[in-house]
Amino acid sequence: MKKPFIVLSILAGLAYLSGCTELQAQGEQPAVQAFKQPIDVAQVQSYPVQSWFTYTSRLEAVETVHLRPRVSGVVESLNFKEGQQVNAGDTLFILDQRPFKAKVSELTAQLASANAALAQAKNASKRAERLSNSDSIAQEQLESRRSVLAQRRADVLAMQAKLDAAQLDLNFTEVKAPINGIVSRAQITAGNTVQAGQSELTKIVSDSHLYAYFDINERTWQRKFSDLRGDKKTQVLMQLTGQSTFSYQGAIDFIDNTINAQTGTLRVRAVFDAENSLKPGAFTRIRLASSEAKPQILIPEKSIGTDLKNRFVLVTDEHDILQYRLVTLGERYGSLRSVVSGLSVGDKVAVNGPARVGPGMPIAPKMVEIDTQGQLLVLDTTKYTVPVITMQQGE
Repeated sequence: MKKPFIVLSILAGLAYLSGCTELQAQGEQPAVQAFKQPIDVAQVQSYPVQSWFTYTSRLEAVETVHLRPRVSGVVESLNFKEGQQVNAGDTLFILDQRPFKAKVSELTAQLASANAALAQAKNASKRAERLSNSDSIAQEQLESRRSVLAQRRADVLAMQAKLDAAQLDLNFTEVKAPINGIVSRAQITAGNTVQAGQSELTKIVSDSHLYAYFDINERTWQRKFSDLRGDKKTQVLMQLTGQSTFSYQGAIDFIDNTINAQTGTLRVRAVFDAENSLKPGAFTRIRLASSEAKPQILIPEKSIGTDLKNRFVLVTDEHDILQYRLVTLGERYGSLRSVVSGLSVGDKVAVNGPARVGPGMPIAPKMVEIDTQGQLLVLDTTKYTVPVITMQQGE
């Protein structure tokens, strides 16, 4: 009798414990379901922005001079420091002047001889004129002395021209900078022979402004920039290789007069102030804005997720549950991205994207605002000074 009683007691105890466990689980389940992940949510708004077009280019100096001697000779000295600033008229190279000075001295003596001959011819011509008045000299002799006088005058002019040319050659032994700018390294050093017009001594580039040429395709030109003029009233932005921002501001100062029929593009030029970090030959990206600002929806770049080939965001519904929403993206504006389709003003998006949450998840939304401070949406031209370029004339 005792044995069945013990078995029944054990079964009853197990049933009681099982019931308590189920009640405890049922009691805890509502608490788990009630927890909601707190995340930052922002309400979608539209902002006035300009459409930006990006082009590649390389910077060019406004003026570039490949310095070559105008006379042949031996380099005697270099009078500059490589890489330094030089001014127009500074003497950079001096060639051996001795043969040129000797030539000047020789021609100076020949000119003096020609002047002496001219003086003699003048006196002979004057005597002939006096004798002719008294019929004491034949007409043929008079004309002969007049002819000699004319020849002596011509000899003096010819000798003077040779002397001037020799003096120019002597002056050209001092090779001077024709423009203001930065001088490169010396290609030829002292003791070497150079040939007139052939040997490159060094290179000078102007350092006041820089050009950036780029090509706009014909369709974009007709749709977006047909009213663009090269009057420095349209500003552009520039980014150097290795930089994350477009921190340099310039202006359009030239538009070619014809569209290239082979490439279907139009050549455009922007001008920039030459800062220390800007060098001719540097690869750049040029951003040019369309003339009209239009409202567009902007969201943080980090709120966008990638699903295979699709881009999506997570939006909240009226029950604070995240929903999957496909979007079509437009241009990037710093840390923001424009949305062409998929979102409407008033939608609420998860600011940090699908990093810790996913579709169908209930959340506790924490409303924040999309930060547009520091983002270039519309180009502000009020702080920009238009570059003034003056071409320099060498001496």
